[in-house]
Amino acid sequence: MKRSLPRKASFLEVKMVFSGISFLYFFMPIFFLLYYLCPKSGKNSLIVLFSFLFYGWQEGRFLLLMMGIIIIGYSFGIFLEKSQNIFLRKVLITAAVTLYLFILGYFKYSNFFWDNLKNIFSLEGKIAAVVLPVGISFYIFQMMSYNIDVYRKNCRAQKNIITVAAYISMFPQLIAGPIVRYKDIEQQLISRKHSINQTYVGMRRFIMGISKKILLANQLGECCSMFSQRGENSVLFYWLYAVAFMLQIYYDFSAYSDMAIGLAKMMGFELMENFNYPYTSKSITEFWRRWHISLGTWFRDYLYIPLGGNRVSFIKWIRNIFVVWFCTGFWHGASWNFIFWGLYFALFLIMEKVLFSKNGKKERKKDMLSHVYVLFFVMISFILFDAQNLKAAADNILGLMGIGCDLIVGKESLFYLRQYGMVFIFSLFGISSFGKNIVKKGIFLLTGKKQAIELEMVGMIGLLLISSAYLVDGSFNPFLYFRF
Repeated sequence: MKRSLPRKASFLEVKMVFSGISFLYFFMPIFFLLYYLCPKSGKNSLIVLFSFLFYGWQEGRFLLLMMGIIIIGYSFGIFLEKSQNIFLRKVLITAAVTLYLFILGYFKYSNFFWDNLKNIFSLEGKIAAVVLPVGISFYIFQMMSYNIDVYRKNCRAQKNIITVAAYISMFPQLIAGPIVRYKDIEQQLISRKHSINQTYVGMRRFIMGISKKILLANQLGECCSMFSQRGENSVLFYWLYAVAFMLQIYYDFSAYSDMAIGLAKMMGFELMENFNYPYTSKSITEFWRRWHISLGTWFRDYLYIPLGGNRVSFIKWIRNIFVVWFCTGFWHGASWNFIFWGLYFALFLIMEKVLFSKNGKKERKKDMLSHVYVLFFVMISFILFDAQNLKAAADNILGLMGIGCDLIVGKESLFYLRQYGMVFIFSLFGISSFGKNIVKKGIFLLTGKKQAIELEMVGMIGLLLISSAYLVDGSFNPFLYFRF
């Protein structure tokens, strides 16, 4: 993926995203002012109105598509609940899932399939490039899970289409998750409580998220951009890029999840956590229990378990793992590097299960070597994830070992190591709960409980002002997961 440095954007060019001035100081204050003044009976309608505005601001041409999916999903839910005929219910859920996959396949994979068919059969001609609507992978999966859960009778079909629309279009998690199950927030959509403390906790979570995005993820992204524009070919530069991108994608995506969870909490919703310090994992299996949790549990519940999970023969279990991780990789993008990225993790998960399970020959020791093993192979995976093609991925991975490099350390790579050194230090400090706990305990010991809360509030305001200053200065980058 070719990178370029961010340029300063005018107000009209800025997309309606959380880490933008237009959202931070216009959209969000206006929404919450009206939301808290609005009676309970009108809150869902207000959510739908502002969510459509939020999505339409940046994807106006696809707003009708999302509305259509809401109507389709609402209708299928009603029909599935009313029908008592088992065969008809199976036909309905099959039709619903097929339709959702067709819509997702058309917008996300048409270009990929056509390009590959041209290469395989030496076909000529072009088709009009299909534009990928932002967030379609997320809201299609949410609607699909809603209909499947109604079919399984894990939840009741919602009779109020505004409630369904609020569930699908809710702007905090509309663009990049976390993927929310209807059954998890069914009661919250009908009735939810609000309090000053809940609002404060939500705002604190939001500010921490935007600070991670602006002050860490964006700076790491600039370092990665320097790599693509480098004038030297050194081993150190390859390592700088690999570590920077591994940290960037974590802080970028987890920051969005933090902001989404914080905004939802301010609205009275409790969304599931999407990240749980994945870089502290001692195995790839544990890493995927901590990374993008909402996606992992979605594939587990709606694909892996229906295929039989691990309660099948060994060969079928291997098949299930590969099917799930092929789909996981392909869900992330219409490119071969994403497919191989998913299969790469499938191999590690199978290897760990076979070699290191408690029921196997021996259990791997949980020591520092385990952390190194996870971090190294996850770093390699993200080089594959970020690559423009498989050749570029191979070149970048070989570069870590000095293959194809002109030198080990160069002046340019040393310059950027010094320039971004503090960003790396703070980023590494924040990938575990250790850093957060040290700061909290230090503040409490120095000031006491009451003063600690006051100091925390001052700190949050300070972080918000610093992040805003970076935004005004033009240090804005789009969220990486928006392209999925």
